[in-house]
Amino acid sequence: MKLFIASVLYLVAVTSAQNPNKCSLRSADIPRDFLDMSIGCKKEVRRQIQEEINASMQYLAMGAHFSQSTINLPGFAEFFFKAAAEEREHATKLIEYLLMRGQLTDDVSTLIEVKSPPTVSWERGLDALKQALRTEAKVTKSIKQVIASCENDSHDHTNDYHLVDFLTGDFLQEQYSGQRDLAGKISTLEGLVRQQGSFGEFLFDKTILG
Repeated sequence: MKLFIASVLYLVAVTSAQNPNKCSLRSADIPRDFLDMSIGCKKEVRRQIQEEINASMQYLAMGAHFSQSTINLPGFAEFFFKAAAEEREHATKLIEYLLMRGQLTDDVSTLIEVKSPPTVSWERGLDALKQALRTEAKVTKSIKQVIASCENDSHDHTNDYHLVDFLTGDFLQEQYSGQRDLAGKISTLEGLVRQQGSFGEFLFDKTILG
């Protein structure tokens, strides 16, 4: 038994020494009959994953900005950090969807690109909320573009009913609710700032967001 184990360890060591950085296992020969997502629709979903990551990075920048000791608005910071996590969750859901449909068999390192957000500082919390609403509107428009493309793929002349239903039911509902919530917060904060000045922003951070 000891000799057998020693032999196995020797073979593993030799194999690793010959090619230490590359796995030599063959890919499984899986029938491709179940892969029915069109090329155009697949590209649109991958594009949307990048949109969600971009939005997440923007919200991370917002959260970090309001966390600074010189600004110290923890309510704003927590709100935007939570928004960043939600966008990453959306990206994860789309990745899991592609996996379910068997559409992530290629190099996943090309799936996303981490980009620096266009804006990294804000003079007021109100400015950040308004940019957040514009960001959400952009993401919503992008999701609707995916739906339109997959509802009638001009390349393959197909309709991906399942993906369209998934995006319409899960994603658009959350987008519209989030946009309405941001619009309400902007309205409330503008009223407080109009009446109380900078103290209104402090009250909003502590009472509404805190």
